[in-house]
Amino acid sequence: MIRKPVVAGQFYPDEADVLSDYMEEYISEEAKKVEAIGIMVPHAGYVYSGKVAGAVYGKIVIPDTVVLLGPNHTGMGDAFALMDEGNWLTPFGEVSINKTLARLILEEERLFSIDTYAHRFEHSLEVQLPFLQYLKKDFTFVPIVFAHTSYSKSEMLGNALARAIKKYGKRVLIIASSDMTHYESQDAAKKKDTLAIKKILALDPAGLYDVVLEHRITMCGIIPATVMLVASLALEAKEAELIAYATSGDITGDYAQVVGYAGVIVR
Repeated sequence: MIRKPVVAGQFYPDEADVLSDYMEEYISEEAKKVEAIGIMVPHAGYVYSGKVAGAVYGKIVIPDTVVLLGPNHTGMGDAFALMDEGNWLTPFGEVSINKTLARLILEEERLFSIDTYAHRFEHSLEVQLPFLQYLKKDFTFVPIVFAHTSYSKSEMLGNALARAIKKYGKRVLIIASSDMTHYESQDAAKKKDTLAIKKILALDPAGLYDVVLEHRITMCGIIPATVMLVASLALEAKEAELIAYATSGDITGDYAQVVGYAGVIVR
């Protein structure tokens, strides 16, 4: 199976040479690189969030295997939907799904299910692939999208992911795809997003989950971010660093209703 891109030409350029120009603008390859266990990056159109995502990608070493975790915006398919085989196509070419790691994840937790339908029109994972492809010629990945769920299930999913990665026995990067506050004023968005970011930097997944619910922070990737943090802690993460924060208002000049974007490295 080949999953064709659904937001090329909308969220990002559909021509490889133009896309390369975008990557060159967003990613500083001169930055000192670290080995990350997990990262959180935004998934809006590149003109809005590309600089934040690129700042993170430019600072990390991309391993041979990546797990992409994103929210299910469409509501289609299963709650915790994983693709276990096939290729995804972008203007930069095809990327293969890692069958071995996918099956290890499925074996560790029955909440995960094989479902291609949930991925059919979802953009949150697709927009991450060109960044990875630009920086690393050959890698494989496992795509998983999440419906909203309880913290207890998020913890189960994150710990299962960590166990599967340990059994896999090779270095894996866990990428949580998430935007922050949606369609509030610049000041309100920054205040709310700061609350969430503090919990991420403290490596506190339960605190992140609680503060998002308590303050009604419209962080669409709360479950992927929570799962990433749980898994990273189980894989002995020691610290997190905020690499960049911006809002759509910084691009459009409209600060009345913005979307927030944060880029974080966990290691």
